[in-house]
Amino acid sequence: MPVITLSQAFTSPKRRPKAYKARDAAYVVGGNRGFYIASLPRAYPRTSQQTKVAKVAAECGIKKGIKKADLQMKMVDCVGPKMRK
Repeated sequence: MPVITLSQAFTSPKRRPKAYKARDAAYVVGGNRGFYIASLPRAYPRTSQQTKVAKVAAECGIKKGIKKADLQMKMVDCVGPKMRK
């Protein structure tokens, strides 16, 4: 059974919003005492459309950091025809 460390499952302690008083207010509002520990969001399954787009992008060589001109050419020449199939 794999061991999950706290760094993988939870974020660092989060501070709660502070109480504040507007200049024209009669009393202090808002805020909570203390802190809380939030769990990280879980991964969600991809939809069929997201899977198809990711597959076509990988086949066409689209990746993070690509130049805009290269991306535009690949979108027109490669992605468009493959997505129409």
